[in-house]
Amino acid sequence: MQYRPLGRTGLNVSEICLGTMTWGSQNSEAEGHAQMDYAVGEGVNFFDTAEMYPTTPFSPETIGGTEAIIGTWFAASGRRDAVILATKVLGSGGFPAPHGDPLSAEKIRRSCEASLKRLKTDRIDLYQLHWPNRGSYCFRQNWTYQPWKQDTARALADIEAALEELGRLVDEGKVLHVGVSNETAWGVAQYARIAEARGLPRIASIQNEYSLLDRKFDTDLAEACYHEQVSLLTYSSLAAGWLTGKYRSGVIPAGSRRTIHPNLGGRINDGAEPVLEAYFGIADRHSLDPSQMALAWTLQRPLVTSVIIGATSMEQLKTCIGAKDLVLPTGVLEEIEAVHRRYPIPM
Repeated sequence: MQYRPLGRTGLNVSEICLGTMTWGSQNSEAEGHAQMDYAVGEGVNFFDTAEMYPTTPFSPETIGGTEAIIGTWFAASGRRDAVILATKVLGSGGFPAPHGDPLSAEKIRRSCEASLKRLKTDRIDLYQLHWPNRGSYCFRQNWTYQPWKQDTARALADIEAALEELGRLVDEGKVLHVGVSNETAWGVAQYARIAEARGLPRIASIQNEYSLLDRKFDTDLAEACYHEQVSLLTYSSLAAGWLTGKYRSGVIPAGSRRTIHPNLGGRINDGAEPVLEAYFGIADRHSLDPSQMALAWTLQRPLVTSVIIGATSMEQLKTCIGAKDLVLPTGVLEEIEAVHRRYPIPM
C-alpha cells in the first residue's frame, strides 16, 4: 500500500480509501466490521462515510446508520487511532429536510455533533461539505446546471459562513481538517481565497466522481486543485459497478445496485455501451480484470490522492484493494486514452 499527502494537512492517507455507503442497507453491521478488519489488515488507513449513508437506497429513516456501524467497530476494536476518518455533512442536494437543509453554521454544527456521537469518537479527521448550496455539475447535472442564474453574493456568503463554523469546530478539536465534495473549480478557488484572507481552515481535499467514464475533473478543476494543493478523492471510480463488467449484455445480478437504482444514478444510457465495450476489450486483450484495470488507471492519474472503493462482498473488496498492485503499462494507457479521445463524455 502506498500513502499520499492529504493536501497541506501533514497527513498521509492510503491510496485506497474504504467507502462505506452500503453498510446498513446492502451490508449488515457484521459485514461492515469484517470489511474494516480486512482493509486495515491490508494497509488501508483511510475510511470515508457520511451522515446520509447508507444510500442503497437512501432513506430518511436510515440517516446515520453507516456512521453507527463504524462507531461500534471503533468501540469493539479499539482501533480508532489506526484510521484517518472522513465524513460529510449533507446540505442541499435534493434530499428532504431537515437532513437536506442548506448548509449553514447551525446545520454544520448539528450534523457534526450528531456524527461524533454515532461514530463514538471525539474528533473527525476530515469533515467534508457534501453538496454546495448553489448546486453542482456532479451526478449528471452538468447537462442542466446554470451558474449564470446564481446570486454571487449569496454563494460567497454561504462559503464564508461554512468556513467560519468549520473554524470554530477546528478550534474546539472536534474537526481536524476540512474538505468539500461535488464542488466546482470556482468553488475551490473561493474556498481557498476566503480561507487565506480570513485565516480560516483551508480545504484539504475535494471528493468528486472520477472514472474512465467521467473525467470532468481533468479540465478547470484539475488546474484549481493543483495550484491550491487540494487533494482529489475519487468516488464511483467503477461507475457504480458499470465498469466491472457484471452488467454486460443487460444482465442485472441479484442483489446488485441496479436492482435498487436501475439507471445507476443516471449513468445508464445507450450511448455509453460502445465505450464500455471498448474498455472491456482492452481488459480482455491484456488479460486484465476490468475492475482492477479501471481502478489502477485512476490510481495512476497525476492528481489523485486516494480512490474510494465500495464493496458488498469480501470477494469484491479483495479485488478492489488488489488493484493497488497493478501498474498499467504504457501500451494499455495509450489504448485507454484513444478510447477517451473518441468518446470524451459518454455519460
